[in-house]
Amino acid sequence: MPLIPEEPQIHESAQGPRAAAAAGRPASTPRPVPGPRSAASPRPGRPVPGPARPAAPAPRPGAGQSPAKGPENRSDQRSTPQLQLIPAPVDGALDAAEEALDLLLESGRAPGEILVLTTGDPHPWAAHELSFGEAAYWAQQDTAEDVFFADASAVERAAARPVVIVAVNGGDEGTAARALPSAMARAGALLVVCGDPQRITALLGAGAGV
Repeated sequence: MPLIPEEPQIHESAQGPRAAAAAGRPASTPRPVPGPRSAASPRPGRPVPGPARPAAPAPRPGAGQSPAKGPENRSDQRSTPQLQLIPAPVDGALDAAEEALDLLLESGRAPGEILVLTTGDPHPWAAHELSFGEAAYWAQQDTAEDVFFADASAVERAAARPVVIVAVNGGDEGTAARALPSAMARAGALLVVCGDPQRITALLGAGAGV
């Protein structure tokens, strides 16, 4: 007897509800940006964040790993940190600093290991948090649970952290010249400076004599 041909199979992609269900499977959701970063995540215009303060993120896997180069966080606390310059115009230095911050967090750095300094206009998160008073603002640095943003003019009050990012986004030469050497002194493993390379080199030289 001739075999009865099998009924043609209908692929799930042809069935609307199933395709919708398959498409509705949970996709990999973007990793939540740490507290202070959520205040600056909208790039265009950088609106001042709302009154609600962001919560600290959960610890990331590998956040406690030591940097690739040497045990700088152990006994040799005076070791010179690695210096990385990221070329950027004055009005793009803060954007470059935020991108560097994102890459560091994605690589496994804990938010509480990073300090971000600005030589010109303050970061929107810092301006927002300062509206609640300086005591509350600086208390967040002491908890070391999240990225901390500060003005370079107040670098002397900033605590040392494994990574320091400096956005040379304006400001007077004297403040920037003093901020860069101070930032290097506070960086345990890595100092990232975003701005005009020639100006940064000149400021580092000028700051050495301050």
